[in-house]
Amino acid sequence: MILTPLTASPDHDIPGPLLTELTSLYASHRAFHALSGDFPDPDDIRPEQVAAALAEELTRPGAEVLLARDAGRLVGVAITLARHPDPADPDPWIGLLMVDAALGRRGYGRRLASLVEDRFRAAGRTAVRLAVLDGNTDGLAFWTALGYTALGHRRDLGAGRPCTVLRKSLGDGSRIPRRAARVAVLDPEGAVFLLRYDNVEVGVHWAMPGGGLEADESPRAGALRELREETGWTDLEPGPLLCTWEHDFTHLSVGRVRQHEHIYVAHGPRREPTGPHLAAAHAADGILTWRWWTRAELAGASEALWPPDLPQLLDAFEG
Repeated sequence: MILTPLTASPDHDIPGPLLTELTSLYASHRAFHALSGDFPDPDDIRPEQVAAALAEELTRPGAEVLLARDAGRLVGVAITLARHPDPADPDPWIGLLMVDAALGRRGYGRRLASLVEDRFRAAGRTAVRLAVLDGNTDGLAFWTALGYTALGHRRDLGAGRPCTVLRKSLGDGSRIPRRAARVAVLDPEGAVFLLRYDNVEVGVHWAMPGGGLEADESPRAGALRELREETGWTDLEPGPLLCTWEHDFTHLSVGRVRQHEHIYVAHGPRREPTGPHLAAAHAADGILTWRWWTRAELAGASEALWPPDLPQLLDAFEG
């Protein structure tokens, strides 16, 4: 996902194709606009209304409208404010964060929020605030899951609507190094077993069974332990090393980490995970579901894979 600031002409005109994309994105959130009252008719949001709303935002000192694109498609928009009009408020604000409703539950909202936080962090800001309208229970749940805590309840300055103000400390942006290992289990036809995770920073993705290593644990031993905990399969052993790779994400109990992983290969029968403690283990690790993936299905995956080049790695391994 890439963020780019919206640059309008001196008279705040937005290019036609972009305005069409933005209008479609805004119109996908009918329930929110019915609650907020930002548009006269939430069932008929028009391009000129969206253009006027964004033009008004850009007149505020320190305001930015950030466009989020993934593979060229406009997936979201965020409106930020470098400083609140209240001089007693030292923090920047997120005024709006909206992702195309057709792309819900794919992690785009979390990724967009993380990128906005990174921009504030890079500018030397140490915290960020936002307000959630009363009645927007989904919004409140989203932001609290990302680590925002409520400061109080008040009315917003623009329209006097009751809302909850939340704040999150951004820290210094440093990440904790973490060692981990996983196992790519292949069935006799070459399909790979993957778990579907939902992470607070990177969103929904598919990865092999595995996780963090204990203090003096070797990658191979840790991979075996994690495989047994997350699948209940006790008859497999990690085989050759497929790859090592590094990536960033937020671990619920550790925090912001830079994880270095060893990924091994094992061969076994096609079957379902089993065991009395499986549900608890999956809930603790944010695992949503599982499935076996053929190589063709991997190549056409619409959700993120860990590592991203997994299909090519498996092709090279078998070759």
